[in-house]
Amino acid sequence: MTVRVMVVDDQAMIRAGFVAIIDAEPDLDVVAEADDGARAVELAGQVAPDVVLMDIRMPGIDGLTATRLLTSRGGAPRVLVLTTFDQDAYVHEALRAGASGFLLKDAQPEELLAGIRIVAAGDAMLAPAVTRRLIDAFAHTAPPAPDPEPLRALTPREREVLALVAAGLTNAEIADTLGVTTGTVKSHVNAVLGKLGLRDRVQATILAYDTGLARPRAAPPSVEGHGRADRPPRGASGCP
Repeated sequence: MTVRVMVVDDQAMIRAGFVAIIDAEPDLDVVAEADDGARAVELAGQVAPDVVLMDIRMPGIDGLTATRLLTSRGGAPRVLVLTTFDQDAYVHEALRAGASGFLLKDAQPEELLAGIRIVAAGDAMLAPAVTRRLIDAFAHTAPPAPDPEPLRALTPREREVLALVAAGLTNAEIADTLGVTTGTVKSHVNAVLGKLGLRDRVQATILAYDTGLARPRAAPPSVEGHGRADRPPRGASGCP
């Protein structure tokens, strides 16, 4: 199945470069281009892209606002943010706006293509350096008071799986930790995302920290001794 892609950037040469790379792939198809956020929102309603490559800094409606508008709609496309600005504020705002991925514009073509395919498949994509700093940012803020309300719909095992996702473990590592199969873990992860109305593991990780279920630099009890607490969330880098 062909992935429909829209490229949004206010610089024509950069757009042309992205379009050339993407259209050279048999499973990817650029269906629209836009030079600002307003045009992107308008075109998305007309061409229904699966993935939107979104620049952040643009005149008029910027990429963060456009991302928020796009992802608030029914049947929303996945948004992969591309920027030259490697700053924490942009990362956090883009993810909270609903982006499914974040890459720097100097990423290699194969990273760009992999990112598109990953977010199109329903997973999340973050550049490794961005992922590390995302978790580091939580480590330098005061932990919130525990707020179990958003998690009441989860079973105890689902909460445990969510905490392990936030600690940075893959499905295989969670399975090893809990002594279950990877298929069982995947079912739990899908249940967590469905019950909480989350798109992917990035949003799940953010919610785990926001509610106090996960704490910076401190692994859940069942992960102690595995040395994983300081690792970036692999699921946020495209793991299922």
